[in-house]
Amino acid sequence: MAYDVLLADRIRDLVRGEPGASEKQMFGGLAFLVDGTMAVSVSGEGGLLVRVDPALDESDERVAQARPYEMGGRRMSGWRHVDAEALATDEELRWWVDRGVARARSLPPR
Repeated sequence: MAYDVLLADRIRDLVRGEPGASEKQMFGGLAFLVDGTMAVSVSGEGGLLVRVDPALDESDERVAQARPYEMGGRRMSGWRHVDAEALATDEELRWWVDRGVARARSLPPR
């Protein structure tokens, strides 16, 4: 499956003007990076991959709805997969993009 270009456009609008922001096609999707570190990615499997603080509050309803991301049967610490249905509003999408950008900024630049 190709990635959701409409979701990519919505994210592009949110990160436009963000210092150090760039895009790169990766893993069948479109990744949005900050200073070379991936923040979020429109997944080729649908939905959004988000880099998060591993200590993200699991009691938050939005976090509970997003599942830990697995690649090749291995759970990837610090990553969540958010289904497209949970990103219907700009507010919901912004909430996740803000967390991804904040986490990427907290890591050393590449």
